[in-house]
Amino acid sequence: MSDSIRLASVTLDCPDAGRLAAFYAEITGGTVTNLGEHWATVVCPNGRMDFQTVPDYTPPTWPDPTSPIMMHLDFYVDDRAVAEERVLTAGATKYAFQPNSGQCYVYADPAGHPFCLTTWEDMRPEPDGSID
Repeated sequence: MSDSIRLASVTLDCPDAGRLAAFYAEITGGTVTNLGEHWATVVCPNGRMDFQTVPDYTPPTWPDPTSPIMMHLDFYVDDRAVAEERVLTAGATKYAFQPNSGQCYVYADPAGHPFCLTTWEDMRPEPDGSID
């Protein structure tokens, strides 16, 4: 028996699980593998993401020091300009405030979750999917 703990997935609350799953499948080149009324799964390169529909969902506000964001997603990209066009076309919104524009840009997905597109070398996945 192993005592290892391995991340299996990240689950995001949202107003429409299927819609948000479709967005992340589109921007990551992933596939929606499970789609139900309240739950959806995307399997994408280097991981899996799950989405659950939550009644009366309230998106995070960023930047807002009175309402801290509990988490955000980081995606490594080779070319931020090309990736930006892809996520904006898919329905993301780029935030006006960019605190670290030298290495990443911050966006909101269609449900309002912040995510970053980064070229920071420490975030580059290895061929086996691990982060160095």
